This record gives sequence, C-alpha cells and structure tokens, in this order.
Amino acid sequence: MFASLRINIFIYYFVTVLFFIVGVYYFLFFTSVESISILAVVFFCFIILSGVLISKLAVDPLQEYVQNLQDLSNETLHELNLPVSTIKINTQMLQKNLNDTKSKKRLNRIESACSMLEQRYNELEYMIKMQSREDIDEEFSLKDLVEERVAFFRRLYPQMAFELHVDELVVLSDRTGVSKVIDNIVDNGVKYSDKSSKIKITLHENRLAIEDFGIGMDEVELLHIFDAYYQSNSTMQGFGIGLCMVKRFCDKNRILLNFDSALSRGTKVELQFKKLGS
Repeated sequence: MFASLRINIFIYYFVTVLFFIVGVYYFLFFTSVESISILAVVFFCFIILSGVLISKLAVDPLQEYVQNLQDLSNETLHELNLPVSTIKINTQMLQKNLNDTKSKKRLNRIESACSMLEQRYNELEYMIKMQSREDIDEEFSLKDLVEERVAFFRRLYPQMAFELHVDELVVLSDRTGVSKVIDNIVDNGVKYSDKSSKIKITLHENRLAIEDFGIGMDEVELLHIFDAYYQSNSTMQGFGIGLCMVKRFCDKNRILLNFDSALSRGTKVELQFKKLGS
C-alpha cells in the first residue's frame, strides 16, 4: 500500500515540476512582457491545485487506513466484552460453591487473569478515545483509585506488602490515564524490588508518593529513565516504554513528576496534582 503511494506521489510531483519548468521556459523565451501578470496568476493557481492534489494523494489513503484500524478496534472491543464478563460472572458463582483450598486458589488465579484482561480492555477503549480527541477529564477520588489499583496488585503479587497512608483527594483529570500511570510505577517498583517485598504509597494534600525499597538507580540511569525502550536491567520483562508514557501523560496533564533514587536504597516517585480551582 505505502510503496504504491510513494510511487504515485513521486510521479505526480515529477510531472508537476516538469510542467512548471517548461512553463517558465516558455514564458521567458516565447511570450511578451505584457502577459507576465496573467501567467503569474495561472502559475499561482496551478501551484495551489497541485498542492491540493498531492495532499489528497498523501492523506486520503492514510485516513482510510486509520479509520479501518479504529473500526477494527471498536469491533474487537465489542467482541472482547462478552467473554470477559462471562468469565467474571461464572468465577464469582463458582467461588460460592467451592470448599477445596486448591480449587479456590486456582479460581483466584483465573479471576486475577480476568481482571488483567478487563484492564487491557479499558486501556484499549481509553486509547481509542484519545485518538478521537474526546474530552475525558472528570472529577474523581484519587484515594479510591489508589486503593482500587493496590487491591488489584495485591491479587497479582501476593508476596508483596503494600503499605498505604492515603488521605482523601478529589482531582480533575483523566482517570484511566492516571490509573495507567499508577500501574506503571507500582509495577516497576515490584519488578525492581529484588529481595525487598514492600511498596509504600502515601497520598497527602495534593502529592502522591510511591516508594519501593529495592535495587534503586544511580545518577546515569536516572538521566535515561524517560527514554523510550531504555531498561536499566535488560533481564526484566517489558519493552522499556512505561516511564516514557508516564512522563508524556504527566506533562500533558500538568502533573509534576519527580524521581528520587539511589543504589541499594530504592526509588521514590512523587506525583503532584493540581488542586481543584487553582
């Protein structure tokens, strides 16, 4: 698709430039001075028409391609919603009738996996809304969101201890985006905690702090943490794009982001939200 698009644009551009050069040559050597203004208007109109046609050749196929992707995403979301809901409802029903400890643990793992699928579903829906530039800011309780995400991570990482000290705070922001930011920071804290098994989360006034007590980072690593595809430890799972997305989201939504880290001490990430009405 894109190869043929490049060829078409090149051919049209080449023909346009060739026609323009021939026209200028004809104007300089075969016309009288009186026809300058008329020819200038003709060439000006020709340039505008050429620009419009080239832009249509370049943009229209891409617009159609993006629209097809959005339609496919919407259809996929619709198809995913039913099986996820079915799994969730049936696991809840099965939990009421199970007495065997092993079976309950297995069912809890299924429920955790279903929660992860549901989270990916919400993120896909969120990305589609972002592409369509919908206004998705809303007032919500940051305390409730933090507690909701921690409850999710407790099921996902039962070996970790999450210490919470959260005050009530209502913010106006993109709730799904803030949830993704919290998830990325907490998940990084868990991955780089090494032998430590504690994550401390504090919400006071308009500041949310997420602190781990793991391997930490040195000054060189801190300089590169927001670079796309950078990973301080290449053996860890992931693609190294989480903190790049976190930084981009915080900058866009005017959330101050600060990292404090040292080797063998751990990392503390602080998010400062704008107060309502300010």
